[in-house]
Amino acid sequence: MDISNLQELLVEEMRDIYNAENQILKALPKMAKKATNPKLKQAFESHLQETEGHVERLKKVFEELGQKPTGKKCAAMQGIIEEGSEMMSEDMPDDAMDAALIAAAQKVEHYEMASYGTVRAWANVAGMKDVAKILQQTLDEEGAADQKLTKIAESSINVQAANAAHA
Repeated sequence: MDISNLQELLVEEMRDIYNAENQILKALPKMAKKATNPKLKQAFESHLQETEGHVERLKKVFEELGQKPTGKKCAAMQGIIEEGSEMMSEDMPDDAMDAALIAAAQKVEHYEMASYGTVRAWANVAGMKDVAKILQQTLDEEGAADQKLTKIAESSINVQAANAAHA
């Protein structure tokens, strides 16, 4: 792969993100099914719908850039999801599993925030203000999802998991 300018680099990174989002679409239902806390289960189900919207926005960005919406294997997301899958196969109390699910989900969110922040910055520098605006919208949603997970963890799940360990 030869990349000769920032726009080509942006397209390559978009392909990585597109694949990552599609991997997440497959992982979220499994996480929602494994979650026992109703708020956590609902957060995963809600983020699944948001992620479908993220894929649609990415398609729109590809269109704006005159490219086909195709992905290239995102090895980083594959690894993060595999790590989460391994953890989900462990035998642990429900509260601890919910805490572990949040940790896995936040690793996903942080990777996405880094990726979207990068391509948004590149789009801004390249003068693609409309593309940058679309990417910012998704970046904002990823950040909100991360904050929601933190709130669920800190308000109940982490405390319950800690108390269960001392019972």
